[in-house]
Amino acid sequence: MSASVLDAIARTLQLDEAERAHLFHLAQAVDGTRAAMRPRRRSREQWTVRSSLQWTLDSITTGPAIVGNNRSDLLATNHLGRALYADLYNDPSGAPNFARFTFLDSAAHRFYPDWDLAADMTVANLRTAAGQDPHNKSLHDLVGELSTRSDEFRRRWGTHNVRTHGTGTKHFHHHIVGNLTLAYESLDLRAEPGLTMTIYAAEPDSPTAHALALLASWEATQQPTQVQAQS
Repeated sequence: MSASVLDAIARTLQLDEAERAHLFHLAQAVDGTRAAMRPRRRSREQWTVRSSLQWTLDSITTGPAIVGNNRSDLLATNHLGRALYADLYNDPSGAPNFARFTFLDSAAHRFYPDWDLAADMTVANLRTAAGQDPHNKSLHDLVGELSTRSDEFRRRWGTHNVRTHGTGTKHFHHHIVGNLTLAYESLDLRAEPGLTMTIYAAEPDSPTAHALALLASWEATQQPTQVQAQS
């Protein structure tokens, strides 16, 4: 199907940018062109953080910073990022994943004050990723696992909502420091196709800024325990 026809369909349906991109990805997947041109992506198990990328993350000291992929895997963090998402590291599989945490871990209902919104966003992001990379086996495996184990996920997956986001505000309730309101910016990593760095920041001198300082102190006390657990 030609681009002009797809544009006409998008206009007729009044699709937003995320929905329009999703339509084009699906059309490209049908004729096979995008699948043939896309280089194979490395799976999470094969990916390791480069030293320079970890140094970059660690240089961000006043707010959480994380790296993730389209499958919702949490791949790398700075110290505050690990502290913010400490609950994700309780996954017995040893592979922190936002979607699995949201739908399979009861702690998510405390961590996300508006759990329904977080759940909707998580599924829409996965649906967008599936349209962009329809032959990604690890993504299909994750969707299959969640569909089998969570009625809430299965219902949302059936709505076919899609979403892209690069900036905004998120609300959390951390088990140590309480409520956090964090602005975020997400940046695609040119050296790591398919990966995104997200940096969080608090409004200066706000309750969240003070809570982040407390969170940094708490994380510093946890580091010896984490090192012992890894050794």
